[in-house]
Amino acid sequence: MAGNDRSPVTVIGLGLMGQALAAAFVKSGHPTTVWNRSAGKAEGLVAQGAVLAATPAEAVAAAGLIVVCVSDNDVLHDVLDPLGNALAGKVLVNLSSGSSDQARTNAEWAAKQGFDYLDGAIMTVPPAIGAPESVIFYAGPQKAFEQHSETLSLLGGRTTHLGEDHALAPLYDVALLGVMWGTLNSFLQGAALLGTAGVEASAFLPWAAQWLDTVKMFATDYAGQIDAKDGVYPANDATMEVHIGAAKHLLHESAAQGVNAELPAFVNGLMERTVAAGHMKNSYASMIELFRTPQK
Repeated sequence: MAGNDRSPVTVIGLGLMGQALAAAFVKSGHPTTVWNRSAGKAEGLVAQGAVLAATPAEAVAAAGLIVVCVSDNDVLHDVLDPLGNALAGKVLVNLSSGSSDQARTNAEWAAKQGFDYLDGAIMTVPPAIGAPESVIFYAGPQKAFEQHSETLSLLGGRTTHLGEDHALAPLYDVALLGVMWGTLNSFLQGAALLGTAGVEASAFLPWAAQWLDTVKMFATDYAGQIDAKDGVYPANDATMEVHIGAAKHLLHESAAQGVNAELPAFVNGLMERTVAAGHMKNSYASMIELFRTPQK
């Protein structure tokens, strides 16, 4: 059943993100039923044309596509478990934050209850829901995704099905958040360091942004080296020996200028361990071997 037929949708959970999701469906002409523990959060949506369900059971009964966006996995089950088999034959899309093991456990629960389950990850903020550049990941049965892909595409222009493994959505979520925090932490470290010489963060920003284009070139090469799975990491840009030498300069300058050196010290420690494992002449991609190793 494609989304262009304006099929009914139910949204459970009306925090800022849940309200944005429901508003996108309403705006596009889908009959939209909403439910939230605090009914007052639905007032704006009802004014736009949504229908407020009195109970979760009433909300679930109103549509074949159920979108849930609540605070965590426990709340999801607190709301839906009492409904028994009311979800049978429907498609449940869980856009709540959760872990990969919870996603797989929820898939087993869905199979027992007789409904299709898609786990999702929203990689944007509420005001950007529906924007062409917004990314939302889904993982689970391909058939269930395709059934409602046009409806779900209303939430973000870059609606992407990652595969059948439900764990892929939360794994992509945290992996990309790690990239975000790593990048932001490094920018803030650099801004603090340059700030000791009177350089404004806004003056540093364009150079940092331009440097990211070069970093993307490195990452593209490293991805190929990692995917080769042969344990060979050719130093096409620089060896680990060169990288660790440069890292020690960052560590020295941070300490010398009175800037917190914990981040560069931590990264330097990871590099030293990688070199000690025999990767001195390999590329920075060889660090993946360390990241693959569980912490003792």
